Amino acid sequence: MKWHKASKQASCIIKLNSLTDLKLIEAISSAANAAMDVKLVIRGICTLLTNNAKWPKPIHAISIVDQYLEHARVFYFKNGGKDDYYISSADWMMRNLDYRIEATTPIYDMDIKEELKQILEIQLAENEKARVLDNEQVNQYVPRGPREKAYSFASRNI
Repeated sequence: MKWHKASKQASCIIKLNSLTDLKLIEAISSAANAAMDVKLVIRGICTLLTNNAKWPKPIHAISIVDQYLEHARVFYFKNGGKDDYYISSADWMMRNLDYRIEATTPIYDMDIKEELKQILEIQLAENEKARVLDNEQVNQYVPRGPREKAYSFASRNI
């Protein structure tokens, strides 16, 4: 957030299975309140409210559940034009962060960063199985509109 407050480019994309840890929810909410661009791909439990009347814009949050169980945890942070990627073994839940030994590691290899970027872009463009995570927990499917299917987006960018 310090990059964003300094009028530099700052954003984040967080991909997890579950998000319930109160301290991290407060940090994400603070980023949204500071008008930072926040995008979430949360497969399962998400207790974060994605929209608050005090925020300049809502958090873009989706859930994708399909036939394959996926456990990837990827964090992307744009800090003043620098792209930082991390992978982790932990979901952002108290049981994972406070009672287990988990690991998070930065990614330095440019090819792996590019692959993670593509994965996140594909998932954020998903329009078949993605549901919008909202405050009311309606979680309707992402509107398709004129957008192309995510798999055609993926094949075009591979």
